[in-house]
Amino acid sequence: MRFVGIDPATTTGFVALDEEGNVLVEIAVTGEGKAPKGGITTGKLVSLENKFYTLLKPEDKIAIEQPAYGTQTAVTAGMIHGGLRTMIYRKGLLEYIDVNPARTKKYVAVESWTGQKGSMRRLDSEEQKEAVKAAALEHFGYTHPVHDVIDAYIIARISLAVYKVRNGGSLELYTSYQQEVIRDIISPPPKVKKPRKKNDKSKTKTNKRPGKPAAAGSHTHSTEQSFLF
Repeated sequence: MRFVGIDPATTTGFVALDEEGNVLVEIAVTGEGKAPKGGITTGKLVSLENKFYTLLKPEDKIAIEQPAYGTQTAVTAGMIHGGLRTMIYRKGLLEYIDVNPARTKKYVAVESWTGQKGSMRRLDSEEQKEAVKAAALEHFGYTHPVHDVIDAYIIARISLAVYKVRNGGSLELYTSYQQEVIRDIISPPPKVKKPRKKNDKSKTKTNKRPGKPAAAGSHTHSTEQSFLF
């Protein structure tokens, strides 16, 4: 059994660990061929998927990072994330863990903001990568020249931890922030709906066409009724 962490991108990080946390595979996977900056061609994507597929094994316990919120290359990210998940499914691995990028950072105590309250600023992409690199080395003694592989390693560690806790392992073996990540994956907190603002003057929409008076006996469609046009 292997515990696999995947960081999907044009250069995809792939790390597989054994049950003791030893590294079995660590690789940066890219598709063959040229691609536009920040994008990916169909041919390059298929090549990436094929390489990725050959790395998977039937007994793998997989954790894969979700797309970052507000990514500037949303279309490319969607293509890659969807393609790699399809390969996981084709391999017969019907269950896997989705890991929010914020939880990847949280697992090694990396914050996206720095500074004192009132004068805080958000770390840019390169600063966050360096912070994660330093944190992976501090927590696990692990490093790699490709940041996608470092992310994949942390995600693989999350996969291993979740598996152990689900199978009777002690949650107390992990730091408080790691415990929060593990708990939130095993028992996701309920989503809280935002209350409507009091000054919200939006009117309930109806299917009645404006500008025409309703004829006697006419009515608007309820949401459960189907339209014939």
